[in-house]
Amino acid sequence: MFKWMWPLAALVTLSSCVGPGADKPPYPPIDRPPPPQTESAVAAGVEAGPSIASLRLGAQDAAAALAAFRSSCDWASEKDDASGLTRPSDWLPVCTAALRWDGDARTFLETYFETARIGSGEAFATGYFEPEILGSRTRRPGYDVPVYRMPEDLVRAWPADMPESEREGRPPLGRYDSNGDFVPYYSRAEIEDGALAGRGLEIAWAADAVEMFFLQIQGSGLLRLPDGTRMRIGYAGQNGRGYTGIGGLMRERGLLGDGPGQYPGSMQGIVQYLNENPVAGKALMRENESWIFFRELNTSGPLGSLGVPVTRENSVAVDPRFVPYGAPVVLDMDRDVADGLWVAQDTGGAIKGANRFDTFWGNGGDARDIAGGMSARGQALILLPRGTVARLRQR
Repeated sequence: MFKWMWPLAALVTLSSCVGPGADKPPYPPIDRPPPPQTESAVAAGVEAGPSIASLRLGAQDAAAALAAFRSSCDWASEKDDASGLTRPSDWLPVCTAALRWDGDARTFLETYFETARIGSGEAFATGYFEPEILGSRTRRPGYDVPVYRMPEDLVRAWPADMPESEREGRPPLGRYDSNGDFVPYYSRAEIEDGALAGRGLEIAWAADAVEMFFLQIQGSGLLRLPDGTRMRIGYAGQNGRGYTGIGGLMRERGLLGDGPGQYPGSMQGIVQYLNENPVAGKALMRENESWIFFRELNTSGPLGSLGVPVTRENSVAVDPRFVPYGAPVVLDMDRDVADGLWVAQDTGGAIKGANRFDTFWGNGGDARDIAGGMSARGQALILLPRGTVARLRQR
């Protein structure tokens, strides 16, 4: 499953967006992190870090990280590691021990792991969360924004006019039109205008188009139903159209800033603009032609890239070229709330390069606020099976 939860604090400068929220004081502007200069952790350089005992990890933090690590063990011990740091065989004894361990979690980490610093270790972290919006399983007054499942006519194929020499990788997404020609799939505007209506693709209906727009960009979320229960929906697919961040467009057009008539350069400011300018706001949202299709999830949380539920203050999105999936990560940031142990269980389109992280904060009002304001810099250490750094040095 590809992660479509874009980091919230990178809303404006990274052209990614966030879930809706109340109008609050704007967060400080976010600097774009430097682009990655290397292609893997090994190329960036790996050094041994301090002992785990010297990190003084909290007992509760360590226990939560161990639980999250256990849920990721199938991946770490069976899949190739794109970072080049580890092999599945490195993780097998660690995972076997983790599944049987019933003692102190900090002792487990000290026994089976060592720390490593990738490159300089200088880290940049943003945050994401699981939005909750009003929805209904059936269409009713006040609920008329469709939540679509994957349509059967969305397929991959090569356009007939594309030369064989250019057909590399996976074919693009699209559909066959009434003439039998393979064409791009319907855009956001076409879908909003009814291109998929009447086909029975609706799995639910949302109450607010702006909130649904941001939930699509997050890639999963909760629908709070009229009876008070919740329906969790997750990413099922995408229409193949390019993603355009409306925060970046608004900044280019002078809509964001501190001047007269401008809106705060934050998620709250963008939502405020869309709500106060419904016609222009709808046109702006349509410039992002990407549309996300959903499926209902019966899980304890949204699914990350490993196919396991991500959990609040435990799961972090990483670039798998620099952090092995399933590896614990220690962050020491200038935002204390992000300090501590995390486990690499997700990834994202804006999470690129060494020591680039996106911390997960669950759902609810405080989750939105913490994630929306998360822009932290500091140091990162990766926890690897003991002996990994020495092995890499012998190459």
